[in-house]
Amino acid sequence: MSVVTVEVGLGERAYDILIGPGLIGRGGELIHKRLPKARAAVVTDENVAAAHLEPLVESLSAAGNAPAVITLPAGEKTKSFASLETVVDQIIAARLERGDAVIALGGGVIGDLTGFAAGIVRRGMHFVQMPTSLLAQVDSSVGGKTGINSPRGKNLIGVFHQPRLVLADTAALDTLPLREFRAGYAEVAKYGLIDRPDFFSWLENNWQEVFSGGPARIEAIAQSCRAKADVVARDEFETGDRALLNLGHTFGHALEAATAYDGARLVHGEGVAIGMALAHRFSARLNLASPDDAARVEAHLRAVGLPWRMADIPGALPDAEALFGYITQDKKVSRGALTFILTRGIGQSFIAKDVPASEVVSFLKENRQE
Repeated sequence: MSVVTVEVGLGERAYDILIGPGLIGRGGELIHKRLPKARAAVVTDENVAAAHLEPLVESLSAAGNAPAVITLPAGEKTKSFASLETVVDQIIAARLERGDAVIALGGGVIGDLTGFAAGIVRRGMHFVQMPTSLLAQVDSSVGGKTGINSPRGKNLIGVFHQPRLVLADTAALDTLPLREFRAGYAEVAKYGLIDRPDFFSWLENNWQEVFSGGPARIEAIAQSCRAKADVVARDEFETGDRALLNLGHTFGHALEAATAYDGARLVHGEGVAIGMALAHRFSARLNLASPDDAARVEAHLRAVGLPWRMADIPGALPDAEALFGYITQDKKVSRGALTFILTRGIGQSFIAKDVPASEVVSFLKENRQE
């Protein structure tokens, strides 16, 4: 299968997303082409290292760039100050300079953490994303958002730092557990629900082929990357309609915080899936959209095996007021005003500001154990 290229158009800082099989083993060649003099550090986690680190190190070494390797524990809890300090310290210990490259080999946790480190060490180093999960390939690796979590909420600490290159090796997804692939698929579906209703319809008809691999998988990833690249090019720093990419995330991030980022209970994409279903249901409750649209979203999430309601999360959840407290800590809150991404129908999402707190709490009470 051929490699598909999607450009993120940011003028002098534009970069390519390459999508296709075998890109990890070509990493040295492809990075050297764009950063011919850069030395490198590779940041990864223990699980990804076992599956994919060796061919990348061999490729970099063959290109004359034997990397420093920084390996961290796997899991959401790695997005912490302690891990950030480890990565920063080891980059400096390797005597890498500002013109050198920091490569993130892993899922969204590694990509977000590594990008943050690259953005602050020596006031900004080159950064390359090599996402190995579906969620990272279609979402977190594109657009330059980096960061770590706070005990008070997800992704509250970070910087915008665009990569120089994204290499999305679709063959890496063959080793992904089904649960993780499903979680990433939630972000794929999100692009259809934001403003591409034809893409959502295509997914309803082709999701099984996306899961099984082959051309449909590459097509779904490429369409998702194009959708995100278009939004990022218009609104790099999320001052306007880039916020639409947060469909499902305000509810989802609150649920992740409420479960203390326990991946056994809830992973990010599952939180987004439940959040998207809640956003459509909340829109229907506010008479903005038809309940039929919410039912259609829920039916698709159920069909692919994703959770779609709060009751699908194992274990007890805090009460509605506590969940609302997590929502008010979310970074989408502006000067205390509640901002949600709501919808008028499939592919008709919009930014809703000043959403009444009383409506949100009432809605959470209704849906918490339904």
